[in-house]
Amino acid sequence: MVCDLYDDLPAPTGRRLVIADIRSPHSESIARLKHALVAARGAATPFLYLFHGSRERGEMHATMLGATKSLPAMTAAALLAGAVADLTGAAPAVEPDSPAKHAQAARRAFAAIFTGEAPATELVDDAAEIVNRAARDMKVQDWLNLVAAFDDITHRHCLTVAGLAAAFAATLHFNPADAHFLTKGALLHDIGKSKIPRAILDKPGPLTVPERQVMNQHPLIGYTMLEGRGFSDLALKVVRSHHELLDGAGYPDGLRGPEIPDVVRLVTICDIFAALIERRPYKAPLSAPDAYGIMLKMVGKLDPDLLRAFAPVAFASDTETMPLSA
Repeated sequence: MVCDLYDDLPAPTGRRLVIADIRSPHSESIARLKHALVAARGAATPFLYLFHGSRERGEMHATMLGATKSLPAMTAAALLAGAVADLTGAAPAVEPDSPAKHAQAARRAFAAIFTGEAPATELVDDAAEIVNRAARDMKVQDWLNLVAAFDDITHRHCLTVAGLAAAFAATLHFNPADAHFLTKGALLHDIGKSKIPRAILDKPGPLTVPERQVMNQHPLIGYTMLEGRGFSDLALKVVRSHHELLDGAGYPDGLRGPEIPDVVRLVTICDIFAALIERRPYKAPLSAPDAYGIMLKMVGKLDPDLLRAFAPVAFASDTETMPLSA
């Protein structure tokens, strides 16, 4: 049953679940919702609050109203069935989204992030949730095949890394919050490339030394874009340090061993593996066993324990016909 807060009709009673969606919350609309909740909601009735705009403000309102759960309204269509199932204990009323639908949703979400400006934190959270949901619903191999059809090289790469990271998190039995964070870091890791000239970014051949110097600025560019914009220090470290190596041979800061956090090490493994298995205009893709074999030889550069743990993800992604990143 749908109830308009401004129609002055009595609020419905005895509901199994209450969902509220206020596009422009202000003192009057919040007061009206509070009044309606008194009638519509029993002591054990779950309440889902959909918010628009700022995640911080939306979650503040959700807490103030006593919501059981909150979701950004812009992604509610993709996430609502699962949220309702969680709150009511019922199976979702709809079939899981198709793999192609997952991939297209992630593509749209990532395009909203990769604009050359610092993205809103809630946009990145929404995109990470879409990728993690896809990882739960489909095989990593299917994800990589679908992402490979996307035309933008950097978009393909970031979504490939994010899909690998989500699968890696599942393999490591991460809790939902940690899995979300890892996938979010993977989506953001190359955000600085949004400010690299397209002639360099999409060059159909190996980069010259000066071009490589420009390209290698992307971690610092990304870090500068996001610093002070509400992203955690650890997320900023992923963006700045995903090309650092344990032996100090990486860039931009030449970090060594313990200076590189575990989450950065995880994203670095996914990033290198993705680059090896992707097809580029100037190189053929490697098979997953060949790519993983190369990484095993990177002794002293990659975390050996995490690399061993990555093996199930690497080999689950292999197929002789995978047309990665044409």
